[in-house]
Amino acid sequence: MKDPIDPRLLERLTDAGERLGALDAELADPEVSRTPDRLRDLGRARAHLEPIVRVGSEIQNLMQELEGARGLASDEEDAEMRAMAAEEVAALEASLGTLEVQAKELLIPKDPLEDRTAVLEIRAGTGGDEAGLFAGDLFRMYKRVAERRGWGLELLSFSEGIPGSIKEVVFTLSGRGVYGQLRFESGVHRVQRVPETESQGRVHTSAATVAVLPEAEEVDVEIEDKDLRIDVFRSSGPGGQSVNTTDSAVRITHEPTGLVVSCQDEKSQLKNRNKAMKVLRARLLDLKISEQQAERARERKLQVGTGDRSAKIRTYNFPQGRVTDHRIGLTLYRLHEVLDGDLTELISALRLAEQAERLEGDGD
Repeated sequence: MKDPIDPRLLERLTDAGERLGALDAELADPEVSRTPDRLRDLGRARAHLEPIVRVGSEIQNLMQELEGARGLASDEEDAEMRAMAAEEVAALEASLGTLEVQAKELLIPKDPLEDRTAVLEIRAGTGGDEAGLFAGDLFRMYKRVAERRGWGLELLSFSEGIPGSIKEVVFTLSGRGVYGQLRFESGVHRVQRVPETESQGRVHTSAATVAVLPEAEEVDVEIEDKDLRIDVFRSSGPGGQSVNTTDSAVRITHEPTGLVVSCQDEKSQLKNRNKAMKVLRARLLDLKISEQQAERARERKLQVGTGDRSAKIRTYNFPQGRVTDHRIGLTLYRLHEVLDGDLTELISALRLAEQAERLEGDGD
């Protein structure tokens, strides 16, 4: 009979219990209480381990109950009692399955960037005006996500196409866990629908790219003034005469990497420069993370979370009312709810897929 819980997981839970015991012993040392930094670090480590150990204890208790119930189900001569024991076995196995998922989630180290503000960039791709209209739909979708979750939105850069369409938009979303929730949105989003301008009723395929970057702090990336070329120019976009008649727009080129960021939405040159620097820092941090991921990918290929924006990740099919995420093979027939900002099911499925992949990697 197969083990109800993966033995490797049980080993990790046992190890967590031993580490918690060692931490408690160290916290009881009077010398530690006189060292605030050490006390704080130990407190954080304990706060991380405590729920893991609690779930591990629940699993051990249920496994003992399951062993007894299985014995009754196989040895009991009374048919009615045997059936009741079998029902208990099924219920205990289901409870253990739930606890196993919780334990796996708790054991995965938290991404240190999880709670960062996210910098999102949406650009129209192939498909002409229809791609721009779809980029506008995606922007509205993420605005609705922000409204649903109480996140703050700040527009950094906006380039319009035909009415209702977007060539490019860059904005931040701030709140608890924003980057951790949205980082799997990076990639090519594809739409299949009949454009309003299509007289023959044919379905067209268009695309837009989404980049989700963690907002960088100054300590994350080092930017030297000598590596920057800063140009100012007259704004060409909407915003009123005072914007268009002054050299308020800013273009910053990071010469070592060739990254170029421009911002022209504010009347103030200083505000445009600050916004452009925010985007530049985020892109440099993203570049740094991508290089680290590429290094890890040489040892093991991650199925989810690579952030490869050249890859088609999701299709929005209007005739069938479906959304398909190609990375995990998930199809939802809830297109309009998703475009209205209900990404909960997609986000949860992607995070679980990444957790499974990372646990599999740890067990190799």
